[in-house]
Amino acid sequence: MAAANHRPTINGTELKPALRRIPEGWFWMGSESGQDNERPVHRVWVDVLLLAVRQVTNADYEHFLRATGALPPPFWEDPNFAHPEQPVVAISWFEALKYCEWLSSTTRRKYRLPTEAEWERAARGGVDGNLFPWGDEPPQSLPDYGERWKTGPEPAARYAPNGYGLYDICDNVHEWCSDWYAPDYYAVSPEHNPRGPETGQRRASRGGSWRHHIKVARCAARSSIPPEFQYADYGFRVACDL
Repeated sequence: MAAANHRPTINGTELKPALRRIPEGWFWMGSESGQDNERPVHRVWVDVLLLAVRQVTNADYEHFLRATGALPPPFWEDPNFAHPEQPVVAISWFEALKYCEWLSSTTRRKYRLPTEAEWERAARGGVDGNLFPWGDEPPQSLPDYGERWKTGPEPAARYAPNGYGLYDICDNVHEWCSDWYAPDYYAVSPEHNPRGPETGQRRASRGGSWRHHIKVARCAARSSIPPEFQYADYGFRVACDL
C-alpha cells in the first residue's frame, strides 16, 4: 500500500504519468487490407494494463536527464522539437528502456514499454475492425489536418482522445514497443499476451509520424527500426501493470 501512495515530485511536479486502464479481453489483431506483415488477422487476448494517456514529453524527459546525468538526445535544443509539451524525439529503444527503469525506481511502480498487441488493443479504443481510432474516415477528415505537423510533432493532447482516453495514439510520433519485430510473426503468435519473437535485429514500433505524407497510421499498421537508431519522429509512451 505504501507504494501506491508514494507520490514523488521534482520542483512540485508529480512524476507519475496520467494513466488509463485498458481492460483485459479478446480483440482481432491485424488487417486484411493492410501490408503483408499485418496478416493473418488473428484473435488475441491481452491482460489488463495501464497505459499513459500521452507520449512522454520533453518536460517529462528533462526530469530524467537531470536526475541521471544522461546525455540529451539529438535535436534537444532544436526549436522545432524543444517545446516542453512536445513529445521527446530521437530516443533510441535503449534510452526509452532506461527512462522506464528510472521512472520505476523513482515512483516504486513498474513502468515499461507496451507490447505491440497491447498497443493495438489500446489504439482501437474498445472497437474492433475500425481502420483508425475514430472509425474508418480518412485522416484528412480530422480537424485542421492540413495545417498540422508542419515542422515537427505537436504538443501532446491537443485534440480529442480515443475511446480509452488516449491522446495521439496513432499520430505525432512513432512509439517504441517492447517486442522484437518479425514480418511473419502473426503466423506463429500465441493467442494470449504475445510478446514478439525471442530475438531479432529491429524493434517494433507503432503509430504515425509528423514527418510522413500520411501523418496518421491505421491501428493495425506496423513499423520497425534497429533499436539503436535515433530518428526525429520516434518517441514513446509508457505502460504499467496493475
